[in-house]
Amino acid sequence: MRGAGDEMRIGERIAFYRGRRGISQRMLADLVGRSEDWVSKVERGVRDIRRVDIVTEVARALRVELGDLLGQPVLVEDDQDDDDIPAIRDALMTPRRLSRTLFQQPPARPPLPTDRAARLVEHAWTNYQQGRLGLVIAELPRLISSAQDLEDAATTDTRGGWAVSARTHHLAATTLSKVGESDLAWIAAERAMHAADQADDPLVLASAARAATHALLASGRFNDAVELGNTAAEWMRPHLANNDPAALSLLGMLRLRTAVAAARRHDRAATTELISRATRAAALLGHDGNYWQTGFGPTNVELHRLSTLLDLGDVDYVARHGQEVTAPNLPAERQVSHMIDVARALSLIAQDGDATQLLREAEDMAPQLVRHNPVVRETVKTMYRRAAGSGQSSSSVLGGLAERCRAIR
Repeated sequence: MRGAGDEMRIGERIAFYRGRRGISQRMLADLVGRSEDWVSKVERGVRDIRRVDIVTEVARALRVELGDLLGQPVLVEDDQDDDDIPAIRDALMTPRRLSRTLFQQPPARPPLPTDRAARLVEHAWTNYQQGRLGLVIAELPRLISSAQDLEDAATTDTRGGWAVSARTHHLAATTLSKVGESDLAWIAAERAMHAADQADDPLVLASAARAATHALLASGRFNDAVELGNTAAEWMRPHLANNDPAALSLLGMLRLRTAVAAARRHDRAATTELISRATRAAALLGHDGNYWQTGFGPTNVELHRLSTLLDLGDVDYVARHGQEVTAPNLPAERQVSHMIDVARALSLIAQDGDATQLLREAEDMAPQLVRHNPVVRETVKTMYRRAAGSGQSSSSVLGGLAERCRAIR
């Protein structure tokens, strides 16, 4: 089902996997602690599942990945219709990375100078933050190979190569999580953490831990994401010196990503506490910055607060107040993520016109972040079918968006 059946709703995917498992609606209802009527309404699209923790629970009962029910996309095209996910897979899964003992031979080519490799990675990070996923995906195979060369040439006296490798694999993990390749994202995150350990730099390790929380969130492993985020943040606290802005930003983002994980397991108390801790870090920083491509600051904390409230089920609040918060000084990726959250909230209370308009504004800002987002696809699909079910024709704006997001054929 991954990458196929994009026009199917979550309920239809649940019905598909339930049938494949040979489970009745009653059996599934018992497994997730719901009524048979609830399962029936979800599968028929009469009732929406508003909270991701409930989708995760259903996925666990059906023994599938969260992405299987969300319909996360596999293909992401850039302007030339390229798709280099297979090349990223080849770069990450080359047998040469399994054992240095078995594959101990001179490198085929000298590695790039560390400073040049670092500049290339930071340029790719800029493309990511601007929403140019196709460009990032096209560059990642070469960047990963370059990082591997730097690892092979690294010594205890040249730790810079390990730091570049950690940043490269962090970018890979975050990008792969964004496009639904959760298994590959975990491989990349694990490589980022290993390289960060070798780099012996607390900021590099904190950044890599942030990548791993992304991968765990993408896999629906919310408890593990909370454990990792809290462990990394507590380990990092003694390394803060004179409120260094980079360290504060990384600590703050660890708190925010952990808050998202706590919200997705529906732990309101933990979410509130983590947002409060991030707020204190943002106050010490005193402005919206972008140290280590975090986009961290008071505005980003507020965007995450609204996002976690949506995951906790406070739909009306997010719909009412979400559009009051703007973030023109933050990277496009963060702005678009916020707009998608608010549009989803508006759709859940049937304000489809406002939701459609907001998604179109987000699409104008970063087309690939919108068109390949499974949450957007599900939201657009629901609005499109709601218009058809009420006997009204969907607007040309909504219809065009639905086609571009592959919500309809």
